[in-house]
Amino acid sequence: MRSTKELRFQLVGNRRTYGPNREDPVRGYADTAMEFPRLLTLLLIVLEWTRPGLPSPLRPICDLRVLDHFTKEARDAEVAMKSCREGCSLSESVSVPQTRVDFDVWEKKNGLEKAHEVQSGLWLLQQALGLLRISVTNTALHSHLDNSIRNLLSINAVLRSLNIQEYTPPASAAGLEGTWRVSSATDLLQVHVNFLRGKVRLLLMDAQACQQDVS
Repeated sequence: MRSTKELRFQLVGNRRTYGPNREDPVRGYADTAMEFPRLLTLLLIVLEWTRPGLPSPLRPICDLRVLDHFTKEARDAEVAMKSCREGCSLSESVSVPQTRVDFDVWEKKNGLEKAHEVQSGLWLLQQALGLLRISVTNTALHSHLDNSIRNLLSINAVLRSLNIQEYTPPASAAGLEGTWRVSSATDLLQVHVNFLRGKVRLLLMDAQACQQDVS
């Protein structure tokens, strides 16, 4: 089990990865070129597992670079939305998950409670991004939003690969705890990014299936 200090360090380090002008571009391109074949293979496997009717995979997906790729695409969507000037508004306010992590509270939760919190958050984001996709008329944003929605489905496939019970969504978001409402597209996409690199990452880091896989 990782200590609170280690978890905070890893999350802060992950946030710095996405800061402006913080990376050596030459090294970044070289690392991307070296990792691309492996990452592409992992992504194709994840996408294959999202097909309906297929059984759970035999081995868990424990490589956090898959999540890092999804987080990067979420950040790309947020950046594209911030530069949009027309046809990029959200038609109504939507419920989204809280992204702030109280580490003392998080570490006291059991695996089922953590999984349920993450899965309900992913479901909320999927509903909200679906509404945003319908609301947006700027065609340049459509591919970003389509990618984001597909990636949420892929993350659910990753969770299934970790033997996490499939989530049964509620009839509405009204009764869900730990939510709030946003009315702007940029706020929604910022929540999306923060949720992936926060609670989703924490859940995958401590997944029991991955601990067994390493041992």
